[in-house]
Amino acid sequence: MRAESLKQGVMIIVSDKARVSMVDPAEATGIMSLFFKAVEQFLGRVPNSRRVAAHTPMVNMLMLPFSAVLQREGAGGLLSSKIKEIAIIKTSHLNGCAY
Repeated sequence: MRAESLKQGVMIIVSDKARVSMVDPAEATGIMSLFFKAVEQFLGRVPNSRRVAAHTPMVNMLMLPFSAVLQREGAGGLLSSKIKEIAIIKTSHLNGCAY
């Protein structure tokens, strides 16, 4: 673990070890295997957030359509997909995520 300082005196702790284990899509079986395939179809990849949330399969499956709609343009949103993706990348970077 190491500390990194950012602008304006903000300090974040960066760890190379995950705090919560992630479910590997290649090792998933049954309904979770189907779920990971659906996630990849919706989002084009399986984000780490979905790998972590796989520990609660039913909640994870219920949230997938909502998160997919929120990331796409339209559906009542005011931001473009490009701006949303920039916000995701920036937040991931600030949190020490490898996206």
